[in-house]
Amino acid sequence: MMTLRILAVMLIAAMTLGSNCGGSSSSSSSSAVRAKALISVPNITSTSNFSFDIAGVDSAKGRMYFTDRNNASVDVIDMNTNTFLKFIGKGVFHGCDTGPSCAGANNDKSGPNGLNVIPGTNFIYVGDVNAVRIIDTTTDTVVNSINIGGASGLRADEGCYDPDHHIFMINSPAESPPFSTFIDTNTQKIIATLLFTDPGTGPGGPASAGLEACVYDHGMQSFLNNNDGSTANPHGEVDVIPASFVMQGTPGNPVVLTLPVPTPTNGFKIFPQGNCDPTGLDLGPGTDMIISCRQVTTGVPLTVLIMNRTNGAILATLNAGGGDQVWYDPATNRYYLGASRWTASGLAATGGACSASSPCTPVVTVIDAATRSVITQTTSGNNAHAVTVDPMTHQAYLPYSSAAAPAGCATCSTFPNGGVLVYSTQ
Repeated sequence: MMTLRILAVMLIAAMTLGSNCGGSSSSSSSSAVRAKALISVPNITSTSNFSFDIAGVDSAKGRMYFTDRNNASVDVIDMNTNTFLKFIGKGVFHGCDTGPSCAGANNDKSGPNGLNVIPGTNFIYVGDVNAVRIIDTTTDTVVNSINIGGASGLRADEGCYDPDHHIFMINSPAESPPFSTFIDTNTQKIIATLLFTDPGTGPGGPASAGLEACVYDHGMQSFLNNNDGSTANPHGEVDVIPASFVMQGTPGNPVVLTLPVPTPTNGFKIFPQGNCDPTGLDLGPGTDMIISCRQVTTGVPLTVLIMNRTNGAILATLNAGGGDQVWYDPATNRYYLGASRWTASGLAATGGACSASSPCTPVVTVIDAATRSVITQTTSGNNAHAVTVDPMTHQAYLPYSSAAAPAGCATCSTFPNGGVLVYSTQ
């Protein structure tokens, strides 16, 4: 087998490239991410359609985690040695609705999905089909399962954590209407369910087009949520939800709520995103927030938005989108984006999807948070849409699928086998 040292040299030679998209670009060691290692994952081969979703890190434990639908598990990577460590939850998580090959799977009926390491605790909250599974990292076992959505067969997807009030929020985007569930992390019980219909219309009104990532902002004491589309904003908006609103419910008396009309006094806000079709978001420095757009309109620019999270003002629109998870790293003051649907032209592929006739060229995109401009884009692997960064080891991690599946990647022969790509961020 090829040694890690030789592999790293080959990767660095192949991947320290930069391209100028929406901002300044540099291939110097101070600005470019550099490939460091490839980590293989058990049961993932050169023909696998590797179906994964969201990643996270626990710097204190030296671990990276991500959700793996082929193995129906949360996978653990040792960040000090960059090796696969173990599966957690095999036999508990749902897996792909088509079985472990994940060929032709419907993600809305598969899991695990979103993943959040809860700071200050030993717990990880993970979205699954009709459930949130709670992992205790002292034993690396699933210790609780909270039912979400009855028996609909649809997933709880991405979530976020409010450390001020110890509330975990998670979105169920495929339900009708889509809804968010709020869980008290002290008791691990639901306190509220929030239905996403057009504000003011009530539960019978038009439903949201779906929900994506969320994040909690301490300054506003609110959750900020990517809404895929409303009547007023059919290609996306950010909904600002005060924590006090969902705290009407308690673990002993959960409530069902509906998104209200924003007023000057109730704390709710709606920020239009234009033609975005949002996916990931994260908080940046000051009052900045980054939003990953993954446009489904054929031929329009693939964009990333940087927005003032207090008033919704768009501060920058960068032609650098087509991604899912986006991560802000305070140590480098940079954003990292897993842009799996980026294309050579910077325009959305047909219907926003990769195909043999309309291929994608996946990259990891690095954005300077100070100047709100692209630093570099570096080739990544097939469907590498999740990214997480460890500020201690200065490494970025992107799970990726084999070059063979899913179809429609023009540059994936660089990384023929699925697994996890590791990049140096220094």
